[in-house]
This record gives sequence, C-alpha cells and structure tokens, in this order.
Amino acid sequence: MTCEMTQHTFIVAEIGSNHNRSLPLALEMIDAAADAGADAAKFQIYSAPTLYSAHDALELGYDGGNVTKLIESVETPRKWLPELSAHCRERGIVFFAAPFDMAAVDELNAVSDMFKIASFEIVDIPLIRHAASKGKSMIIAAGLANMGEIEDAIAACREAGNEDITLLQCASCYPSRPSIMNLRAMETMRRAFGVPVGLSDHTLGIHISVAAAAMGASVIEKHFTMDRNMKGPDHSFAIEPDELRELVRQIRDVESALGDGFKRGPSQDEMTAYGYARRSIHAARGIEKGAVITKDMLINKRPGHGIRPKYADWVVGRRAARDISADSWITMDMLE
Repeated sequence: MTCEMTQHTFIVAEIGSNHNRSLPLALEMIDAAADAGADAAKFQIYSAPTLYSAHDALELGYDGGNVTKLIESVETPRKWLPELSAHCRERGIVFFAAPFDMAAVDELNAVSDMFKIASFEIVDIPLIRHAASKGKSMIIAAGLANMGEIEDAIAACREAGNEDITLLQCASCYPSRPSIMNLRAMETMRRAFGVPVGLSDHTLGIHISVAAAAMGASVIEKHFTMDRNMKGPDHSFAIEPDELRELVRQIRDVESALGDGFKRGPSQDEMTAYGYARRSIHAARGIEKGAVITKDMLINKRPGHGIRPKYADWVVGRRAARDISADSWITMDMLE
C-alpha cells in the first residue's frame, strides 16, 4: 500500500494511547474513526523499559509520577494487535502503528501493511532500516528534524530497498501553535527528496489540517479521542468524533474543489449563468431597418445571447437587416 494519493488524502485517526489501556474503548474508537470516514486508525507500540532510561528523572506531572510510570500507564498491550488489526479490516479501514523498538516492528509486520516512524525516532536509523526492510509503506514524521536528519532517514529506507516513503511535516509540541507549523515545509521536502508529503497535526481544531490538504498533503494525521475530558496525556489536544467527521468532510470538499488545473470554460453547472449573466451587444435605442449602425446605438448588457462585445467594431458600420427594438440583443442575422 502506498500513501501517494493523487485525488484522495489519506486521513489517519491517531488513536495512539487514547484507548486508556481498555480494549473495548480501543475497538469503539476504531468504529468511531470508520464511521467518521477516516482511512486509517493508528496506534503506538512501545514499552517503558525500551523507551526511556531507568535513570531518566524527567517529571511530567502525570499522577505525580515520572516518565517511566507514565509510559507504563498508557502502553498499548501487544497482545491486542491481532484483534485491533482484524477489527479495522472488518470496518474497512487500514490498521497500522508506530513501532518504537525492534520487537514492535516484527510484531506489527504480521498484522499491518505500513509503518509510521514517530518524530522522536527519526534519528534511530537502525529502527528505520529494520522497519523499511519489511518492504511496507513507510510514513516518517519530521518533527524536530533538520534536512540532514531527514536525508539520513530516507537513505536508511532506500538502503533497505524501500522506496515507498511519505514524509510528514510536524511540530513536536502538544498542542502546537499554528505559527510554528510551517506548512510550506511540505513542498520543500517534496522537492528535496522526491517523495509524497503530508502533515502530522498537533494544533487545536481542524483548520490547519484542512489547509494542508489544500496545499497538496497526501496524508493527514490527527490525534483522536472519544472525549477530550478523559484522563491521559494525549486527550486534551485531540479531536472528538464529530470533529473528525467534519475534518473528513472538509478535506473531501477541498479535494473535489482542487480539480485537475485545466481551464476549460464553463462547467455544466455554470451554463445557466453563462447564458444569462454574461454581456453581449444590445441596441441602446430602437434601430430601423436599413440604418447604418453607429457606436452610440450600441450598449453592452446582460444576457449574453447576442454578439460578444469584443466584436463591436465589426458591428459598427453595418446596416440593420430588420427593425431592432430598443434593448434587444443583437445577433448576426439582424445585420447585413
């Protein structure tokens, strides 16, 4: 499966740890994501002992505990993976996850068609190389990363024989202020590395994601929760089911509105306006049969059923083939 979408933005509901270690809640969230029209439900697979050093003294203010206790409280149990994957398949959406250790790559390989490399892991080249070696789609978030670090990550994928890479612009703050999102970096990465690009969006609301879709994002990833008032580190800045549904609706509208870029003239929907709202040459006053048309006899008005205004110089100097009443649009058969 590739994330390069020409007419369809791949919308990811990032469930992450917002299941609160409840399998029924995780399955309910998959259902809600599918009902909202998301393309995928994404999780995160990590374990405290392999994520942070036991000597890490960082305090996050969560239940008064340190980061290790926090991680332990929100880990996705790995025994859930087959059921999560099967439920996504039943609901017609893609299941995938971000692996944070080598074992997670191997466990996910059996149940998922793609891997996500989280922003903080972009410098873990062995992890990236191992995931890429599985030959599946690689989505790599570039939060915190400079161009050299992104280049290293892409090189690791390509060295493993994997060219199916998508880069996500990201600001690694939770939540992120719109002013640090730098959506134009998507195009910079697309041009520099020749791969599809998208956005991992941690801002509040949905408008930044919609803007990214309008700018050509192939993938939009947005944290998802059933209720922002739930306890946990990622609920407060996530979007709820109604917001996810609205995000999908707006992005699909944007995709439809972008079109193919060709300028063809009026669409079928515009034909009524084309006939009645455009201007054409009209008689500014009554014109008798045989009269020589002068400029002051003409006026440009709606509707556009008559001769186009650009041909006014051709009309001037011709004779009226019949009486032309005031305000009538002038057609070719009225002239000699």
